[in-house]
Amino acid sequence: MIIDVHSHIFSPAIRENRSAFFSGEPAFQLLYNSPKSQIVGAAKTVEMMDEEGVGKSIVFGFPWRNPDVFKRENDYVLEAVNRYPDRLIGFCCFDAMHPEAGREAERCLSAGLAGVGELAFYQEGIDAAARDALEPVMAVCREKNCPVLIHTNEPIGHVYPGKSPNTLPQIYEMVKQYPENTIILAHWGAGIFFYRLLRREVKETLKNVYYDTAASPFLYDPSLYALAMEMAGAEKILLGTDYPLLRPGRYFKEMEKAGLAGEEAEKIKGKNAAALLNIG
Repeated sequence: MIIDVHSHIFSPAIRENRSAFFSGEPAFQLLYNSPKSQIVGAAKTVEMMDEEGVGKSIVFGFPWRNPDVFKRENDYVLEAVNRYPDRLIGFCCFDAMHPEAGREAERCLSAGLAGVGELAFYQEGIDAAARDALEPVMAVCREKNCPVLIHTNEPIGHVYPGKSPNTLPQIYEMVKQYPENTIILAHWGAGIFFYRLLRREVKETLKNVYYDTAASPFLYDPSLYALAMEMAGAEKILLGTDYPLLRPGRYFKEMEKAGLAGEEAEKIKGKNAAALLNIG
Protein backbone atom coordinates (compact mmCIF):
# COMPACT_ATOMS: atom_id res chain seq x y z
CA MET A 1 0.00 0.00 0.00
CA ILE A 2 1.24 3.48 -0.89
CA ILE A 3 1.11 5.90 2.05
CA ASP A 4 1.76 9.63 1.76
CA VAL A 5 2.81 11.06 5.12
CA HIS A 6 2.70 14.76 4.21
CA SER A 7 -0.34 16.48 2.69
CA HIS A 8 -2.28 19.62 3.58
CA ILE A 9 -6.03 20.17 3.70
CA PHE A 10 -8.05 23.25 4.61
CA SER A 11 -11.64 23.85 5.62
CA PRO A 12 -14.11 25.56 3.25
CA ALA A 13 -13.69 28.83 5.16
CA ILE A 14 -9.99 28.97 4.22
CA ARG A 15 -10.47 27.67 0.70
CA GLU A 16 -13.19 30.17 -0.16
CA ASN A 17 -11.51 33.31 1.23
CA ARG A 18 -7.87 32.76 2.08
CA SER A 19 -7.03 36.47 2.21
CA ALA A 20 -9.38 36.91 5.17
CA PHE A 21 -6.90 34.83 7.20
CA PHE A 22 -3.72 36.72 6.29
CA SER A 23 -3.99 39.18 9.19
CA GLY A 24 -1.78 38.09 12.07
CA GLU A 25 -0.56 35.06 10.09
CA PRO A 26 2.56 36.20 8.21
CA ALA A 27 3.72 32.67 7.37
CA PHE A 28 0.35 31.74 5.87
CA GLN A 29 0.30 34.95 3.83
CA LEU A 30 3.84 34.35 2.62
CA LEU A 31 3.06 30.83 1.45
CA TYR A 32 -0.44 31.32 0.11
CA ASN A 33 -0.66 34.93 -1.05
CA SER A 34 -0.26 33.83 -4.65
CA PRO A 35 -3.41 32.37 -6.27
CA LYS A 36 -1.06 29.78 -7.81
CA SER A 37 -0.55 28.30 -4.34
CA GLN A 38 -3.23 25.64 -4.30
CA ILE A 39 -5.49 25.04 -1.31
CA VAL A 40 -7.58 21.87 -1.25
CA GLY A 41 -9.96 20.01 1.00
CA ALA A 42 -10.37 16.37 1.98
CA ALA A 43 -12.57 15.34 -0.94
CA LYS A 44 -10.12 16.69 -3.51
CA THR A 45 -7.27 14.88 -1.76
CA VAL A 46 -9.08 11.54 -1.82
CA GLU A 47 -9.93 12.10 -5.49
CA MET A 48 -6.24 12.66 -6.22
CA MET A 49 -5.31 9.56 -4.22
CA ASP A 50 -7.65 7.46 -6.35
CA GLU A 51 -6.05 8.82 -9.51
CA GLU A 52 -2.50 8.23 -8.27
CA GLY A 53 -2.96 4.88 -6.58
CA VAL A 54 -2.33 6.14 -3.04
CA GLY A 55 -3.96 4.00 -0.36
CA LYS A 56 -3.70 6.32 2.64
CA SER A 57 -2.57 9.89 3.28
CA ILE A 58 -1.64 11.72 6.44
CA VAL A 59 -3.44 15.05 6.31
CA PHE A 60 -3.04 18.21 8.38
CA GLY A 61 -3.57 21.92 8.15
CA PHE A 62 -1.18 24.76 8.93
CA PRO A 63 0.63 25.99 12.09
CA TRP A 64 -1.80 28.83 12.72
CA ARG A 65 -1.05 31.39 15.41
CA ASN A 66 -4.72 32.15 16.08
CA PRO A 67 -6.10 29.49 18.48
CA ASP A 68 -9.66 29.87 17.16
CA VAL A 69 -8.39 29.08 13.67
CA PHE A 70 -6.13 26.17 14.58
CA LYS A 71 -8.87 24.57 16.68
CA ARG A 72 -11.40 24.87 13.86
CA GLU A 73 -8.95 23.57 11.27
CA ASN A 74 -8.03 20.62 13.48
CA ASP A 75 -11.73 19.90 13.85
CA TYR A 76 -11.96 19.89 10.07
CA VAL A 77 -9.16 17.30 9.93
CA LEU A 78 -11.05 15.21 12.49
CA GLU A 79 -14.20 15.44 10.37
CA ALA A 80 -12.24 14.45 7.27
CA VAL A 81 -10.75 11.39 8.98
CA ASN A 82 -14.18 10.34 10.18
CA ARG A 83 -15.57 10.82 6.67
CA TYR A 84 -12.78 8.81 5.03
CA PRO A 85 -11.57 6.46 7.79
CA ASP A 86 -9.98 3.99 5.38
CA ARG A 87 -8.11 6.64 3.42
CA LEU A 88 -7.09 9.54 5.64
CA ILE A 89 -4.97 9.67 8.80
CA GLY A 90 -5.07 12.96 10.66
CA PHE A 91 -2.37 14.97 12.40
CA CYS A 92 -3.12 18.11 14.39
CA CYS A 93 -1.35 21.35 13.65
CA PHE A 94 -0.89 24.68 15.45
CA ASP A 95 1.71 27.26 16.40
CA ALA A 96 3.95 25.31 18.78
CA MET A 97 4.84 28.57 20.52
CA HIS A 98 1.24 29.14 21.59
CA PRO A 99 0.46 28.54 25.29
CA GLU A 100 -2.42 26.23 24.32
CA ALA A 101 -0.32 24.01 22.05
CA GLY A 102 0.02 21.17 24.56
CA ARG A 103 -3.67 21.20 25.42
CA GLU A 104 -4.62 21.24 21.75
CA ALA A 105 -2.38 18.24 21.08
CA GLU A 106 -4.01 16.39 23.98
CA ARG A 107 -7.51 17.28 22.73
CA CYS A 108 -6.89 16.18 19.17
CA LEU A 109 -4.98 12.99 19.92
CA SER A 110 -7.62 11.96 22.45
CA ALA A 111 -10.27 12.57 19.78
CA GLY A 112 -8.59 10.16 17.38
CA LEU A 113 -5.87 11.93 15.44
CA ALA A 114 -2.66 9.94 15.01
CA GLY A 115 0.10 12.50 15.43
CA VAL A 116 1.16 16.13 15.47
CA GLY A 117 2.45 18.23 12.58
CA GLU A 118 3.56 19.76 10.41
CA LEU A 119 4.92 22.09 13.10
CA ALA A 120 7.04 24.91 11.73
CA PHE A 121 9.07 27.87 12.91
CA TYR A 122 9.15 29.89 9.72
CA GLN A 123 10.31 33.19 11.18
CA GLU A 124 12.70 32.29 13.98
CA GLY A 125 14.07 28.89 13.01
CA ILE A 126 14.27 26.13 15.61
CA ASP A 127 16.08 28.24 18.18
CA ALA A 128 16.32 27.55 21.92
CA ALA A 129 12.98 29.23 22.64
CA ALA A 130 11.28 27.14 19.97
CA ARG A 131 12.84 23.92 21.24
CA ASP A 132 11.73 24.63 24.81
CA ALA A 133 8.24 25.56 23.65
CA LEU A 134 7.87 22.10 22.12
CA GLU A 135 8.02 20.38 25.52
CA PRO A 136 4.24 20.25 26.27
CA VAL A 137 3.52 18.84 22.82
CA MET A 138 6.38 16.37 22.97
CA ALA A 139 5.24 15.20 26.41
CA VAL A 140 1.74 14.43 25.12
CA CYS A 141 3.16 12.58 22.12
CA ARG A 142 5.50 10.53 24.30
CA GLU A 143 2.60 9.55 26.52
CA LYS A 144 0.43 8.54 23.56
CA ASN A 145 3.29 7.14 21.46
CA CYS A 146 2.48 9.42 18.52
CA PRO A 147 4.95 10.86 15.99
CA VAL A 148 5.68 14.56 15.57
CA LEU A 149 6.34 15.96 12.10
CA ILE A 150 8.60 19.03 12.07
CA HIS A 151 9.28 21.34 9.14
CA THR A 152 12.98 21.53 8.29
CA ASN A 153 14.73 22.78 5.19
CA GLU A 154 18.19 23.00 3.67
CA PRO A 155 20.03 25.95 5.26
CA ILE A 156 21.84 27.01 2.07
CA GLY A 157 20.91 27.59 -1.55
CA HIS A 158 18.15 29.63 -3.13
CA VAL A 159 15.49 31.37 -1.06
CA TYR A 160 11.80 30.56 -1.55
CA PRO A 161 8.54 31.15 0.36
CA GLY A 162 8.47 28.94 3.43
CA LYS A 163 12.23 28.48 3.69
CA SER A 164 12.96 29.03 7.36
CA PRO A 165 16.26 30.17 8.91
CA ASN A 166 16.77 26.83 10.65
CA THR A 167 20.31 25.50 10.96
CA LEU A 168 21.64 21.95 11.22
CA PRO A 169 22.77 22.54 14.83
CA GLN A 170 19.25 23.73 15.70
CA ILE A 171 17.69 20.62 14.18
CA TYR A 172 20.18 18.38 15.93
CA GLU A 173 19.69 20.05 19.32
CA MET A 174 15.93 19.66 18.97
CA VAL A 175 16.23 15.92 18.36
CA LYS A 176 18.77 15.61 21.16
CA GLN A 177 16.42 17.44 23.56
CA TYR A 178 13.62 14.94 22.89
CA PRO A 179 15.36 11.55 22.54
CA GLU A 180 12.29 9.47 23.41
CA ASN A 181 10.01 11.09 20.84
CA THR A 182 9.46 9.67 17.37
CA ILE A 183 10.19 12.59 15.06
CA ILE A 184 9.62 12.91 11.32
CA LEU A 185 11.77 15.61 9.77
CA ALA A 186 10.12 17.06 6.67
CA HIS A 187 11.99 17.77 3.44
CA TRP A 188 14.73 15.20 4.09
CA GLY A 189 15.62 16.75 7.45
CA ALA A 190 17.92 19.25 5.72
CA GLY A 191 20.29 16.34 5.05
CA ILE A 192 21.20 15.88 8.70
CA PHE A 193 21.41 12.11 8.21
CA PHE A 194 24.83 12.64 6.60
CA TYR A 195 26.23 13.04 10.10
CA ARG A 196 25.21 9.51 11.04
CA LEU A 197 28.57 8.69 9.46
CA LEU A 198 30.30 10.27 12.45
CA ARG A 199 31.72 7.66 14.80
CA ARG A 200 30.31 9.15 18.00
CA GLU A 201 26.93 10.21 19.33
CA VAL A 202 24.97 11.17 16.20
CA LYS A 203 23.78 7.73 15.15
CA GLU A 204 22.32 7.15 18.61
CA THR A 205 20.79 10.63 18.79
CA LEU A 206 19.01 10.17 15.45
CA LYS A 207 17.75 6.65 16.16
CA ASN A 208 14.08 7.70 16.46
CA VAL A 209 14.13 10.07 13.50
CA TYR A 210 12.48 9.55 10.11
CA TYR A 211 12.80 11.69 6.98
CA ASP A 212 10.06 12.53 4.50
CA THR A 213 10.59 13.35 0.84
CA ALA A 214 8.30 16.39 0.65
CA ALA A 215 9.17 18.81 -2.19
CA SER A 216 12.16 16.67 -3.21
CA PRO A 217 11.59 17.08 -6.98
CA PHE A 218 11.89 20.86 -6.52
CA LEU A 219 14.96 20.67 -4.29
CA TYR A 220 17.21 17.69 -4.95
CA ASP A 221 18.66 15.51 -7.65
CA PRO A 222 17.13 11.99 -7.72
CA SER A 223 20.52 10.55 -6.73
CA LEU A 224 19.68 11.70 -3.19
CA TYR A 225 17.57 8.57 -2.68
CA ALA A 226 20.53 6.20 -2.90
CA LEU A 227 22.67 8.41 -0.69
CA ALA A 228 19.93 8.80 1.91
CA MET A 229 19.28 5.07 2.01
CA GLU A 230 22.96 4.43 2.61
CA MET A 231 23.33 7.08 5.32
CA ALA A 232 19.93 7.04 7.05
CA GLY A 233 18.76 3.53 6.20
CA ALA A 234 15.98 2.71 3.74
CA GLU A 235 13.64 1.98 6.67
CA LYS A 236 13.82 5.62 7.82
CA ILE A 237 12.61 7.28 4.60
CA LEU A 238 8.92 8.08 4.13
CA LEU A 239 7.07 9.21 1.03
CA GLY A 240 5.79 12.74 1.61
CA THR A 241 4.39 14.76 -1.28
CA ASP A 242 3.43 18.10 0.28
CA TYR A 243 0.25 17.78 -1.80
CA PRO A 244 -1.20 19.91 -3.31
CA LEU A 245 2.26 21.36 -3.97
CA LEU A 246 3.10 18.21 -5.95
CA ARG A 247 1.27 15.02 -6.87
CA PRO A 248 2.69 11.60 -5.97
CA GLY A 249 3.46 10.74 -9.58
CA ARG A 250 6.32 13.25 -9.61
CA TYR A 251 7.97 11.35 -6.77
CA PHE A 252 7.44 7.98 -8.40
CA LYS A 253 9.24 9.24 -11.53
CA GLU A 254 12.10 10.53 -9.39
CA MET A 255 12.39 7.16 -7.68
CA GLU A 256 12.52 5.43 -11.06
CA LYS A 257 15.30 7.79 -12.17
CA ALA A 258 17.14 6.92 -8.97
CA GLY A 259 16.89 3.23 -9.79
CA LEU A 260 14.64 2.37 -6.86
CA ALA A 261 12.74 -0.88 -7.27
CA GLY A 262 11.47 -3.87 -5.35
CA GLU A 263 11.65 -3.92 -1.58
CA GLU A 264 13.47 -0.60 -1.27
CA ALA A 265 10.81 1.26 -3.25
CA GLU A 266 8.03 -0.50 -1.35
CA LYS A 267 9.54 0.56 1.97
CA ILE A 268 9.71 4.22 1.03
CA LYS A 269 6.32 4.29 -0.68
CA GLY A 270 4.44 2.80 2.24
CA LYS A 271 5.88 -0.08 4.25
CA ASN A 272 7.91 2.19 6.53
CA ALA A 273 4.93 4.42 7.25
CA ALA A 274 2.70 1.40 7.87
CA ALA A 275 5.17 0.07 10.44
CA LEU A 276 5.56 3.48 12.08
CA LEU A 277 1.79 3.98 12.38
CA ASN A 278 0.96 0.34 13.16
CA ILE A 279 -1.16 -0.05 10.05
CA GLY A 280 -1.86 -3.72 9.41
